[in-house]
Amino acid sequence: MAPEYAFLTRWRVRATAKEVAEVLGDAPSLARWWPSVYLDVTELSPGDPTTHVGRVIDLYTKGWLPYTLRWKFTVTESRPPQGFSLVAEGDFEGTGVWTITEDGDYVDATYDWRIAANKPLLRYGTLVMRPIFAANHRWAMARGLESLELELRRRRARTAAERDAVPAPPGPTFRSH
Repeated sequence: MAPEYAFLTRWRVRATAKEVAEVLGDAPSLARWWPSVYLDVTELSPGDPTTHVGRVIDLYTKGWLPYTLRWKFTVTESRPPQGFSLVAEGDFEGTGVWTITEDGDYVDATYDWRIAANKPLLRYGTLVMRPIFAANHRWAMARGLESLELELRRRRARTAAERDAVPAPPGPTFRSH
């Protein structure tokens, strides 16, 4: 049986739940606004036109470690703007649940990611490498928060000049196919 990983990430950002849900739910744009992790994103099926339940997204991803992952996810539940759930398969399998809650001018976005590793590096190196893989996940999610804040600034820009003044999101540490 593949090793289990459970990661709970909490982001707090000045935004509305609707704004955060729109960014996180825009899976085809992940490679544009979160390029440090999402190297290539392809929508295989759009799913339901309103909820995106059944949407299938093919991904090529990485963290700061020198390996990449190929996987896809299917949206299994949609609770706009409070979040959505997905099932992952490929180099790892499992579930992810985004929960988005407004708190005044802020949003708390929590990602509960529970996966089993199928990629040999992750699967067989788990006992020794677990702390390094956990650090890699924390790095990826920290880049995600940084990228989300920049994407919110871009989407809120009222003019092209304002939009152009927003810095680019952090890029990948390496890129290899």
